Amino acid sequence: MGTQASIEKIPGVHCAVGESPLWSAREGAWYWVDILGRRVWRLDAASGEQRIWSTAEMPACLALAESGGLVAAMESGVFALTLDAGEHAQASLLAALPGLKTGMRFNDGRCDRQGRFWSGTLVLDQPELRAEGALYRYTREQGFSAPLVSNLVVQNGLGFSPDGRTMYLSDSHVSRQTIWAFDYDTDSGTPTRQRVFVDMNGQRGRPDGAAVDVDGCYWICGNDGGCLLRFTPEGKLDRSIDLPLLKPSMCSFGGPDMDTLLVTSIAAGRLPEDTESGALLLVRPGVQGMPETAFRA
Repeated sequence: MGTQASIEKIPGVHCAVGESPLWSAREGAWYWVDILGRRVWRLDAASGEQRIWSTAEMPACLALAESGGLVAAMESGVFALTLDAGEHAQASLLAALPGLKTGMRFNDGRCDRQGRFWSGTLVLDQPELRAEGALYRYTREQGFSAPLVSNLVVQNGLGFSPDGRTMYLSDSHVSRQTIWAFDYDTDSGTPTRQRVFVDMNGQRGRPDGAAVDVDGCYWICGNDGGCLLRFTPEGKLDRSIDLPLLKPSMCSFGGPDMDTLLVTSIAAGRLPEDTESGALLLVRPGVQGMPETAFRA
């Protein structure tokens, strides 16, 4: 089941909680965030040049904006980000989430195939099991939706099939470790018929961030398992790639030919099996991925 793949470490990158890798074909560049570091990173694919911007709030996830720039879900809501020559990202609030409790923030997210922005919330401090997180849809016309999926502990793994008619979502918490699939109404942006897609309790690692390839297969980061796992649309594991780090956090397809996975990770301490904690990897798995849809205002 193990698959050989080309794996390259990007030098000079170390993140406390690396997340939300994103390819901009327009710029030929990768973006990602360090949540706890309150940073947005950029890597020029051709030159290798890196840029870093600090943010006032913890940035959780990114999407391209159709009009240019980035959209980010952060601690309090959704922001438009302007990254200029300075060291600090300029963040303009698009919408605050009504009723967001103190001690919560957004987590994993992306746009659906129609350009609606999605992200979920979690409780930062988890000494006890608190399933208070939920998944929300945001558009400029309608603002935030009501919670469309509730009772989440650590929302993750959001993804959409190539035709946009299936939505995927996971809960990474050790008490859950489950990936769900939903029927997705592309006209209204509404998920229905939630069902278990993969029970990750029987797999390596906990389900974290995800990506979908052109075959409709779902790639998930096996956090604490040091691997990438690929599941067919029927939920069958058909490929696994071992990584030189213990806690991969999210993967996303990109590159000029859309055949490269950028994999972020979480700093987990130096363990014998975890030689690149908090690093950034470029993985070429031998398949092409789906480009991310930009946020449409």
